[in-house]
Amino acid sequence: MSDSPAEPAAFAFTPESAEQARAFIARYPAGRQQSAVMPLLDLAQRQEGWVSRAAIEMIANMLEMAPIQVEEVATFYTMYNRRPVGRFHVQICTNLPCMLRGSDAVIDTVCETLGIGVGETTPDGLFTVSEAECLGACVNAPVIQINDDYYEDLDPTSTRAVLEALGRGETPRTGSQTGRQTSCPAGGPTTLIPPASATESA
Repeated sequence: MSDSPAEPAAFAFTPESAEQARAFIARYPAGRQQSAVMPLLDLAQRQEGWVSRAAIEMIANMLEMAPIQVEEVATFYTMYNRRPVGRFHVQICTNLPCMLRGSDAVIDTVCETLGIGVGETTPDGLFTVSEAECLGACVNAPVIQINDDYYEDLDPTSTRAVLEALGRGETPRTGSQTGRQTSCPAGGPTTLIPPASATESA
């Protein structure tokens, strides 16, 4: 990612996003409209790909807030990108559970497959790679989040397959890449199954 992204001179919601923004604001009682700051930041990011200074100023104006107040929210939560990212934002969890389950190999595979390092974007603007402190899917570690989708139970082979599928314009299967059912043990369910004796007699 560039250290000095080109900030747009102005930002405006599309008609569809503006309608949704008004709906978010209307959810809050009079005098509490500033509570809509987070969904409005998300709307701006989904439209622009990141949260620019112009978007922050526009949202501040809509919510009658000081721009620095909106900036504080946008910089506190890591889900808001304050710099441009690629079409696919690959966020790799490197917290303890993922690290113990092989996130280092996942990072190496991502960087090798895409030819870039953490914090960089591919020359075609397709992929950006970031580290995430925790993605909250520890039981299915290691995990990466790409845009709104989670890819879990990864290893180098499955990680590479996901990235290559996206690069070809395909939609890879989300969730566990080993076929694990939600958060069941990796070896399959161990409870609520027929007793061994019943299985043997059958």
